[in-house]
Amino acid sequence: MRVKVAVLAGLAALALMARPVIAHHSFAAEYDANKPITLKGTVSKVEWMNPHARFYIDAKDDAGKIVNWDFELASPNGLMRRGWNRNSMKIGDTVTVTGHRAKNNPAVGNASSVVLADGKKLFAGSSIENEAPASGSAQPSQ
Repeated sequence: MRVKVAVLAGLAALALMARPVIAHHSFAAEYDANKPITLKGTVSKVEWMNPHARFYIDAKDDAGKIVNWDFELASPNGLMRRGWNRNSMKIGDTVTVTGHRAKNNPAVGNASSVVLADGKKLFAGSSIENEAPASGSAQPSQ
């Protein structure tokens, strides 16, 4: 009986520790759903690590100046479930990214999808997909 209690207590402790990892931040805390962005650029860096994979592209701004953008993706595990692998995007690839801008950094975004040069579209597992609508906002009709 003591062994069962100890095992259950251990499992409960693990479950409580895992909760912060599952919901470590919300989309709305860092990104603005009202600032969508679409950029075409060249991949300059890819970071395939937890809690979020990231990639960087060099893209021209409205004045023609090259800006290095930092885009957040889902976790590597979440990306693999969406069809990605470590070699889906490589340095030097030309990509088109859709997503949302960060609230406080002009060259940071949360990617929703990435279209590769060959036309293949990969979904990025944006954290906006997990957000509940803001109170008072219209709900989609069923």
